[in-house]
Amino acid sequence: MSEAPRVDLNPTVFPDLDPSAPSNQPSTRSAGQPQTNGTANGNLAQSAQKAGNSILETAQHAMNSAASHPSVQSAKDTVVNGPVGQNVQAEASKTRDEFADLANSRQTPDYKAATGQNLTHYHSMFYRLLSWKNPRATGIAFAATVLFIFAARYLNIIRYGLKLLYITLGATTSAEVAGQLAFGRGLTSQFRPRQYFTIPKASLERLLDDVEQLINFFVIESQRIVFAENVYATGAAFFASLISYFLIKFVPFWGLTLIATLVTYLAPLIYIQNKEVIDAQLEKGRQIASQQATQIKGLANQHAGNAVKTVQGYTQQATAKAQETVNQYRGRSASPEVKKEDFPAAPRHDLASETTLRDEKLVPQTAL
Repeated sequence: MSEAPRVDLNPTVFPDLDPSAPSNQPSTRSAGQPQTNGTANGNLAQSAQKAGNSILETAQHAMNSAASHPSVQSAKDTVVNGPVGQNVQAEASKTRDEFADLANSRQTPDYKAATGQNLTHYHSMFYRLLSWKNPRATGIAFAATVLFIFAARYLNIIRYGLKLLYITLGATTSAEVAGQLAFGRGLTSQFRPRQYFTIPKASLERLLDDVEQLINFFVIESQRIVFAENVYATGAAFFASLISYFLIKFVPFWGLTLIATLVTYLAPLIYIQNKEVIDAQLEKGRQIASQQATQIKGLANQHAGNAVKTVQGYTQQATAKAQETVNQYRGRSASPEVKKEDFPAAPRHDLASETTLRDEKLVPQTAL
C-alpha cells in the first residue's frame, strides 16, 4: 500500500503551529483551576486570527517580491513608460480635463427666456455636451447611453440585481454563522466599520437642488417648444413627433429611444462637420422661400385690389340706384293735385237771410 502524502509546515512561516512557540505554551495557573470552555474558545480564536495574519503577511511578502523582480520592473517600465503607456496617460488626462470642463459649465446662462425667466444651469451643460466642444466626454456619454439602452433591452437588470443581492446577503450570513461556530467570533462582523456611512445634509441639499434644476430644464424647454420661442426647434419637434407617430406602429419603444439618442447626438455633429454647406443650403432655401412669399404676397395684393375695385363698383351702382329712387320719391307730392273746379262756388248773398228762408220752409212740414 502506498504511503499517504505528507504536508510539511514551516514553523518559521506559521509560528502558531509550532508546539514550542510561546503562544502555544500552557499558561501557568494553579492545579485547582481547570480551564473553562470560554477561555479555550478565546485562545482558539486568537490562534486563528494570528494564523490569518501570518498568511496575509506571507502573501503580501510574496506579492512585494514578485513586484520587485527585475523582469516585472522591466515589463512595467516598457508598458507604462513606453509609447503606448504615454498615449494612454495623455488620453486619460485629456478625458479628465474635458469632464472637469463639462462639470464646470453648469452655470446659469446670461440670456433669458422670452418671458424674462432665468434658465437653469443644465441649459449650459447640455448645450456644451451636445455641441461636441468636449468630444471625448460627449463620445463617452453617447456610448454609455447606447450601451444602457441595449442592456435594458437584452439584460434583465432587475433580476440580476436581485441575484447579486441574495448572493451578497447569503455570503455575509454564512461567514458570520461559520465564524461563530468555528471561532466563537463572526467573520463578517470583523469587517464592520467603526461608523456606518451616512450622506451629509449638504450633499443631500446639493443633490435635491440638481434634481430640481434638471426637472425644471425639461419643463421650461417643453413650454418653449410648444409656444414657438424658437420656430426651428418647434418645427423639428413637430417632424420628430410626426415620424414617431408612424414608427411606433412597428418599431418598439427601445428602438425609438435608440433612434432619438442617435439623432440627438449625431445631428449636431453632422451640422458642425458640414456647417458651411448646410448654412449655404439653408440660406438658399430661405431666399427661395422669401421669393415665393413675395410672389404670393404680390398675387394676394393684386387679387385683393381687384376685389376692392369690384366691390367699389357694386357699391357705386347700388348708391346710384338708391339716389335715383330717393330723387323719384322726392319729385312726387304727398297728396293728389287739387283743381279749382273741385271746390263749390262761393255764396253771393247774405247767409242770415238764407238761413231764415230755410227755416220757414221747414215749419209747415213739421206741423203736418
